[in-house]
Amino acid sequence: MSTSIPADSCALPSPTDAVACALPGVAVDAASERTWTGPNQQERFALLRRTRSVAIVGASNNPSRASYFVTTYLLSSSPYDVYLVNPREKEILGQPVYASLAELPVVPDIVDVFRRHDDLPGVAQEAIDVGAKAVWLQLGSWHEEAAALAESAGLSVVMDRCIKIEHARFHGGLHLAGFDTGVISSKRQLLAR
Repeated sequence: MSTSIPADSCALPSPTDAVACALPGVAVDAASERTWTGPNQQERFALLRRTRSVAIVGASNNPSRASYFVTTYLLSSSPYDVYLVNPREKEILGQPVYASLAELPVVPDIVDVFRRHDDLPGVAQEAIDVGAKAVWLQLGSWHEEAAALAESAGLSVVMDRCIKIEHARFHGGLHLAGFDTGVISSKRQLLAR
């Protein structure tokens, strides 16, 4: 006997609920009208499966930044070749940092963006110029002009989603707190009090 699971049963919170998950310093305007429709769960899964390289634009050496946390996860828990882009850094987590996407030694499949709202169209154009296949804007990042620009050039676009959360969710390693526990079990964990 087979049961059907609704396509969005694992969806992230609505824009109203996403305020709690947004990047620090990024205002999520739940009242703003969003007309762009992103890829569904199966399309995001397919994008992550065919990806071989990810460039993180706006990578930070600050452990309290979301980009640092995502970089740490992708380097340790994903099969991707990870490239870091930040003109003010030389090395992060032992990895070389490039000043721009144009300086990368490869064309990245996904350009994962941790930049201010006003910078997003420029990053989308840079991703187009280097021949990237997708632009991924993190939680709290939504820019319909940047999405339209990238899509018109044939790139896939994901907005207001975390690549770390999506990868972990699709690969069975997402704890309720968003961390990879490394344990697969059907038993409830007993906590010492």
